[in-house]
Amino acid sequence: MRSITIDAPAADIMAVIADFERYPEWVEAAKEVAVLERQSDGRAILVHYVLDAGPVKDTYALQYSWAPDGLSVTWELVRSELQKTQAGRYSLQTEDDGSTTVTYELTLDLNIPVIGVIKRMGERVITDTALLELKKRVES
Repeated sequence: MRSITIDAPAADIMAVIADFERYPEWVEAAKEVAVLERQSDGRAILVHYVLDAGPVKDTYALQYSWAPDGLSVTWELVRSELQKTQAGRYSLQTEDDGSTTVTYELTLDLNIPVIGVIKRMGERVITDTALLELKKRVES
């Protein structure tokens, strides 16, 4: 679990998180992103990704669940070429100064054997990178 403070209201941050089709504009590893299914309010519930992070390449789909209060979203892996499991969550907390603390939780398991310490390091790099890219996108 990693956190970052972003100088923006929670609704603005969640709007960026939810705009999957625009991920390739600001998420360096996201080469293609397509919403395959939406719920009645327009939020994506099934999203297809093509990821290219140098030595790590994957095509996968995630299923999303949105909190009614608009302050969190969770996801789980539906299918993947490289991953066995993926579960994640963005949680947003509004601060007194108008900024928002964003917490990102991520658990990955790959189809290839990986030593636990290396797996945790990979999860940390992914979450740190994602939070920094999100902050840059929202604050720009």
